[in-house]
Amino acid sequence: MARYAAPGEPGSAVTYRDRYDHFIGGEYVPPARGGYFADRTPVTGEVFTEVARGTAADVDRALDAAHGAARRWGRTPAAERATVLTEIADRLEDHLDALAVAETWDNGKPIREALTADLPLAVDCFRHFAGVVRAQEGGLSQLGEDLVAHRFPEPLGVVGQLVPWSFPLLAAAWHLAPALAAGNTVVLKPAEQTPASIHVLVGLIADLLPPGVVNVVNGFAAEAGMLLAAHRRVAEVVAAPDQGGRSPVVVFADVAARRDALHERALEGFALFALNQGGPGACPSRALVQSPAYDRFLADAAERAGALRQGHPLDPGTEVGAQVGREQVDKVLSCVRAGRREGARVILGGERADLGGELSGGYYVAPTILEGDHGMRVFQEPVPGPVLCVTRFDDFDDAVKTANGTPCGLGAGVWSRDAGVAYRAARELRAGRVWVNSHHAHPAHAAFGGGRPGGNDRAVLDRYQLTKDLLVGYPEQGR
Repeated sequence: MARYAAPGEPGSAVTYRDRYDHFIGGEYVPPARGGYFADRTPVTGEVFTEVARGTAADVDRALDAAHGAARRWGRTPAAERATVLTEIADRLEDHLDALAVAETWDNGKPIREALTADLPLAVDCFRHFAGVVRAQEGGLSQLGEDLVAHRFPEPLGVVGQLVPWSFPLLAAAWHLAPALAAGNTVVLKPAEQTPASIHVLVGLIADLLPPGVVNVVNGFAAEAGMLLAAHRRVAEVVAAPDQGGRSPVVVFADVAARRDALHERALEGFALFALNQGGPGACPSRALVQSPAYDRFLADAAERAGALRQGHPLDPGTEVGAQVGREQVDKVLSCVRAGRREGARVILGGERADLGGELSGGYYVAPTILEGDHGMRVFQEPVPGPVLCVTRFDDFDDAVKTANGTPCGLGAGVWSRDAGVAYRAARELRAGRVWVNSHHAHPAHAAFGGGRPGGNDRAVLDRYQLTKDLLVGYPEQGR
């Protein structure tokens, strides 16, 4: 398939505005202090739009709008809210190509990832929570002969949401879908690195929501500063989960040694997810391979990763895209240099990638594999990019000890043909989600215990609601 046309080129699926103000009360409003910042695409490094810079005054105005809409939206019947979420899902699905181009241009990830994973999951998330809230029930308890407790859910009111750069549109869906389903209004702040694609999303769904239900205030210096400073007017502030861990993948020798379909799936998981942007804390970034098959599997992994196609992110054939910005590139290369000083061996990559032509100014790092001892700092601390650190382990206890010896990220992986070993290892690993003989699935209806504000139906919906307990006396007449 041919490369998608970039924004600004003839035939592009999406057109970015020259400037984005804040979206408040159902309309775009300029920043209170008149400040804007340039938004550069990671694909070429060029400025493609400018975005309003938020201040406390902008947050206050957004909160005014959200509070003004909260009572009406909160009292909208759950079935009607569910219908709105379903309409949002349909709208996103109808504009999948446009949203994918928007996200890739803003974030740098390969468009194949946006088209086949991020955006279908975002659609699924809205549909899922539409079903959850429509099926939600209250409760009733007989506390005494004349006393009955009625329990029913109520929205929190106004919530603040901070969306990370790693999944700009999918993370927005993870945040927005349960909050809106529960009857809350939202003030959302996109990451300063990726503010523009959120506005493409908002432009598609704004007519489906009453004014003030969703408000967007763009980046400011402190990631949570302005919203948290206004916490007295916000019932809940939901941020991206801590991504500071080093998500491990444990490969036992029974998978690493035999070259078959399961072996290939394990290699694919290493290559496509460990060696990408490196943003989400659930992506594997440490690989632990059992000693008897270590050398053979490492050679296979290096060959598979070396064959990945790094190119224009809007080309559906591209497997490795760009980093989100220049600062990200600098951090990745700094971590690699630090690893080399510690004695880590570079098996693959380790340098900035110059893809030539219009991509020369973009932010690209070659997929990198480092080999060394798990005690090295580069194995212990987050590496924000396409860097996989590989080490060996001897037996089951050694694998668990090594994997848990570093703060884990949100997810972990286990590969073994022995169901008992796989189950025991998955239970022992300290991570919110563990993939067994699979990698990186994020269905909306599956629980995610790692703290992400999305994924599990009741647990997440409950986060955005409070339970009203109404005690009612029903005295018998004439008593």
